[in-house]
Amino acid sequence: MNQNQKRKPVTPFTGLTKQVWDFGELVLRSRTARALEQGTTLYPVFRELRFAARIEHEVLLDAIALDPAWRAERLFSETLILIGEGLYVTGYASRKADYSSYNFYVWAESLVRAEEAKQRILDKAGSTRIAEPMFTIDWHFASAMGGMDVASIEEIANDVLRDRAYPELKGSVHDFIRRYLAAPETVLVLQGPPGTGKTRLIRGILGEMSRRKGEQARALYTGDVRALAGDDLFVRFITGTHDAFVVEDADHLLKPRADGNEHLHRFLTIADGVVRAQGRKIIFSTNLPNVGDLDDALIRPGRCFARIHVRALSGAEAHALAQEIAGGDAEKLARAGVAFAAEEGRKRSLAEVYVAMR
Repeated sequence: MNQNQKRKPVTPFTGLTKQVWDFGELVLRSRTARALEQGTTLYPVFRELRFAARIEHEVLLDAIALDPAWRAERLFSETLILIGEGLYVTGYASRKADYSSYNFYVWAESLVRAEEAKQRILDKAGSTRIAEPMFTIDWHFASAMGGMDVASIEEIANDVLRDRAYPELKGSVHDFIRRYLAAPETVLVLQGPPGTGKTRLIRGILGEMSRRKGEQARALYTGDVRALAGDDLFVRFITGTHDAFVVEDADHLLKPRADGNEHLHRFLTIADGVVRAQGRKIIFSTNLPNVGDLDDALIRPGRCFARIHVRALSGAEAHALAQEIAGGDAEKLARAGVAFAAEEGRKRSLAEVYVAMR
């Protein structure tokens, strides 16, 4: 190159890379990017709508999609995208045995537009909408493509908790839950064999959270070791709106760090470390047989409210619980008597008692 020739200035390359797993999110991000480039405001208002209804999700989403108030697109039966003047909505549904859960994300040009859209969606559900207290499970897991994915499920808070089912608790079950929710300690560990009522108790705690709030409590939930391998999930819990972090079958997370446990330190940090959970609760269930199998730092006073060893019921305890459940129903008691006749006197799990009473 001739020394007298000037080099052309090199335009620096700038770019932004974002992995998006959802088509509705891709459309929204593209629209938002164009609006920012053009110097305009598109959707300054965001709202979220969660509910459950006793109706097939295809039927309800069809009714919402065919409303002339907006244009709709469907890629799958359980998803939809709604587009209107000053409005963008993505909707997702999941089916349970006797009802369906719905989660709508609403972006709008104004508060009025957002509330109108929410009410129009609820009107489609009508009398099928479930009015009982509910809580939301945000189930996080590692996706096949290497990212983090989440499924939101609405659960009805209708679990019946009986004191006879938890003889290891001091006082009533409801008093135990009340004290835990009021306590400054964050951690609760439920330890015991499968079928002894750990999950039922967790659901009872989440249901009581919803009743106290007057709206759905939200629980961040996972059992995926890969989802817990980084800091992302823990940052979401600390900075987000979840009321509880629930980890079931957490045997691999609770063992002492001296035994090679590489995940526990993150829970210790958010439970009572430099970053605090600020009133949120962390609940573990585990099948580890011995209390000594747990890391001492997790269950120390000030961090752990209680570690409860949920056990099987003695023959007499199982029979008393069966009588209470039957409530004088001779047929139910007879069925329980037949079920308990085999290996009389053997300890029974809570699950066995409830199965016998069906």
